[in-house]
Amino acid sequence: MGAGGLAGGLATTGLAGFFGSVFLSSVTFSSYRYHIAMITDYSIQAIAINAIPLIFAITIHEAAHGYAARKFGDNTAYMLGRVSLNPAKHIDPVGTILIPLVLILTGSPFLVGYAKPVPVNFGRLRNPRIDSIWVALAGPGSNFIQAMIWAIFWVLLLGFGVQEPFLTSMAKAGVMWNIGLLVFNLFPLPPLDGGRILSSLLPARESIALGRLEPWGFFIVLGLVFTGIIGSLWMEPLSSFFLGIINLLMAPLKMIF
Repeated sequence: MGAGGLAGGLATTGLAGFFGSVFLSSVTFSSYRYHIAMITDYSIQAIAINAIPLIFAITIHEAAHGYAARKFGDNTAYMLGRVSLNPAKHIDPVGTILIPLVLILTGSPFLVGYAKPVPVNFGRLRNPRIDSIWVALAGPGSNFIQAMIWAIFWVLLLGFGVQEPFLTSMAKAGVMWNIGLLVFNLFPLPPLDGGRILSSLLPARESIALGRLEPWGFFIVLGLVFTGIIGSLWMEPLSSFFLGIINLLMAPLKMIF
């Protein structure tokens, strides 16, 4: 749930983010400096290693938003075919292809992109204030689950002595991409997921004030990315926190091997 806010906005009446249609989308982020889903070269093998888990990460993230919205009463995304594991349903020509391609070709140390917005009409949710939090959490939550699955795959590869670099590198990339998406999208600024959650938790006046930042939110986030602020103060500590949780949860499986 991220840069999709560029295409839509919060309602200006009532609680921001609750009433009217808004658009949710994941934002992908990668940086050499922060070691989040690192890409060290752009060879065919490196692209495949990163692209496969990244496509899963983005696709399931987007579908999770639509699935959660449907469960809580809004069928908008479902009716538009967005509750789908077909990656083509979620690709945005500019955010998913053009922007990352330009950054790669210009040798940027950062990769930033976004998926096609998932439409959610929060006014149709049975309990807009509470349900909107669950809809927002669905995307990052799906990334945490995927990170766990990739971590299990990684541990099993090592446990059974599989030394195939392609598979072990892909498992590692799967963990790091999903943790990167999870943490970045939880940043508390709309249109990111964290901004939606914060908007739902704030009183009405403060929620509306936060919602007014949404048209500029993605550009503010980009500025924070390129100045290194979001990396050092948000990405690094929270990534370490979630990786620590996964490490802890993997401990019983590691003991078997």
